[in-house]
Formats: sequence, structure tokens, C-alpha cells
Amino acid sequence: MSENRVVVTGLGICAPNGTTVEAFTDAIKSGLSGIAHQPELERLGFSCQVAGKPTLDEERIDQYFSALEMRSMDSSGIVYGVIAGLDAWRDAGLLPAGADEPDWESGTFFGTGTSGINKFRWAINKIDELGIRKLGSSVVAQTMASGVSAFISGKLGLGNRVSTNSSACATGAESILLAYEHIKSGKAKRMLAGSTSDSGPYIWGGFDAMKVCTFKHNDTPHTASRPMSATASGFVPGSGAGALVLESLDSALSRKAKIYAEIIGGSLNSGGQRGEGTMTAPNPLAVQRCIIAALENAGIKAEDVEVINGHLTATSKDALEIENWKIALNRSKENFPYINSLKGMIGHCISASGSIECVASVLQLHEGFIFPNVNCNDLNPEIALLIDEQKIPRKTIKKNFDILAKASFGFGDVNACLILKKYHNE
Repeated sequence: MSENRVVVTGLGICAPNGTTVEAFTDAIKSGLSGIAHQPELERLGFSCQVAGKPTLDEERIDQYFSALEMRSMDSSGIVYGVIAGLDAWRDAGLLPAGADEPDWESGTFFGTGTSGINKFRWAINKIDELGIRKLGSSVVAQTMASGVSAFISGKLGLGNRVSTNSSACATGAESILLAYEHIKSGKAKRMLAGSTSDSGPYIWGGFDAMKVCTFKHNDTPHTASRPMSATASGFVPGSGAGALVLESLDSALSRKAKIYAEIIGGSLNSGGQRGEGTMTAPNPLAVQRCIIAALENAGIKAEDVEVINGHLTATSKDALEIENWKIALNRSKENFPYINSLKGMIGHCISASGSIECVASVLQLHEGFIFPNVNCNDLNPEIALLIDEQKIPRKTIKKNFDILAKASFGFGDVNACLILKKYHNE
């Protein structure tokens, strides 16, 4: 039996610098930052008092949730995920299933790190105050990890596999690869793939305590996130959601759907926290193996990769990531692909980072541009020794290209690499 080709037919976004695909596209082309000072983080004594957080008003949110749902809603991650997911479904020209029967051919992998942490805190306090009878019926749905996929599935009537994956910062890229494999093997026609992350101090506090977040730019939020920069001093936390509708090529063609790009392969692996790998640091050998395996799975050569959208968090590991790419691709300093990081504009959106960045990657392929690396005019000298500075664009480049590699690496020493290809009408 031949395997299905898999294409992207819908996009949805809820990012710090844009909560519609149109606004987000304009933002990444112009290098617009969504990072802002957060008074609550200052009040709580955080070292890093800036963050990237989507801006949504009540009128927008009310388009996706009923009055009853909103009365008790206190999970920002579910809100972001539902908005991105439903927007992607609509963008793909798809409708929710009818009232009587689900859509057996469609499902979702929608990942998260935690769910409804503010709701969890409220519930814990109520229980500690002996107020168990005041919890109501919404706590479980908002605090279970699969809450986001359950909400999305209910709103769209998805009858195929519905699941939530969780692999730290690799979650979003992993969800897309899981959906890709599910469709490729013929188990579904369509899958909504994406990931989300809650906002707020209870998500970001642990990272602040680990001293991996920058504290040097609280008065200049837009310059705080500095991937590949010599003055990078830690990542800026962020939140939001990204969503992609993946579909078999046959299904997309049969309904004359818009096709953004094709997914041609990928790989997931772990460094096992062996060698140089730890809970928080990647095992370089595992990263290199993941990239090489993704190329093999996609059936392409290393020299075919024209653009890389990296993980690149603005920490001391940026140079190591570039070195890993260089070894895996076996490319010379001058012949290295263009590489960029979205985190300079939105911060590190934790479990949502991979999906938001995959939306940005698909847009680059589809529209023919390479977005700029903001805050990187003072390139890290270690990186300058490895690759040609011209391959790290500081301004948007208009360029049609065919192959993009996207990688995400997560706490726990887990890796994901995805290979995207421009779709040419055939």
C-alpha cells in the first residue's frame, strides 16, 4: 500500500506579536516584537520582568466560547489553543461536524506543558479552605493536560484520534510529526496539529528561579530576547498557541483546498541525558542524529536544505546548536543555509514555541521570504567562526526556496526535527 503525501491546508495563530495569520505574517516580516513589560512579574519580584503574551479582547474570545464556558474559564492556554485551532480549521475551508455524528476522518494532536495552572491554584485554595462544594464542574476539564484537545474536539466534532502530547519545548514540532505520521499511514484524512502554553507567573516562575531568563532588559522589552547575539543573557518567557491543519494530498486536491506547504519527513529522538545531555542541556550527538534522521526520512540530501528555522533561545547554547547543525549537515562556513530564530520577536513560548514557529516556517515557504533575526546586530563571535554572517539575515529577505528544516529541543533532552517543502501545483 502506498503511503499518503501530507500537506498543510490551514493555519491558526495566537502569538505575542499577532493573533491572526495576517497580523502575524506582517509582524514577522517587519521584525515586530510582542514582548512587553509585565507589571505582575515586577510586583512578584521576578528577575525577568518582561514576557511575550498574546493580546486578546473579550469580544474576540466570545466568538469561540459560550457564555457558560467563559463564566468559569481560567485557563489561558485553552483559550489560546481553541482560537488557533478553530481559526486553522476555518482557514482550511472546513466546517465543524453536524450535531448527530462526529467527523470520523478527522482528529487532533494538540500539545501542552501544563493546563489551567491558574484554575489549579484557585481549586487548591478552595480545597484548603474546606470549600470542596464550591469547586463547580469546570475544574477537571481545564486542569487535565488533555483539556485543550478535548475542548477543540468538542467544538469541531472530531471523531478520529484526539490526544494531547507533552514534550517540553519540543511539544509543538512533535504534535505536527505525530499528525503527519497518522495521516501518512492512512489512519486519518485530516489532523489538526498544534500546541499551546498558559501565560503567567506560575508557568514562568520556575524558569526565573533557574536563572535561565534575562534580567538585563526590563526597561527595554523589545531588545530583551537576543538569539545568536554576543549580548544574549537568557531567554524571555512567552505564551500562546499555533495550529496547522494537516491533510492527505488526495483529500486536499479532491476538495480544491489551498495548500501552504508539504511535510516530507521528520524525526523524534532523545539524548537519554547521557554524555553531555542533562535534564536541561541537549546531548549534541542526539541532536545531530535527529537532524540526520529527519533528512533520511524525508528522502533528501543535506545540501538540499536552504533555510533553517532553529530552536535558538538566546542562551549560552545557541553556538552549540549552530555547531550541531553544521556537523549534521556537513556544510562549510560559506555554504551554510540561511538560519533564523523567531524568539527574538516573541520570546520562548515553552510548549507553544514549536507550533508557533512551524506556522512562521510554513508562511516563509509559502510566501517566499526569510524573516529577520532581530536584536542580533552584535553576532556571537563563536557563531561567526562557524558560519557566514550573511546567512543570519537582519532584514527580511524576499526569496523563493523549496526546503526548510525546523527543529525544536526540549527539557528532558528530547529533540524534534521537521522537513517542510514548498508545494508546487502538479
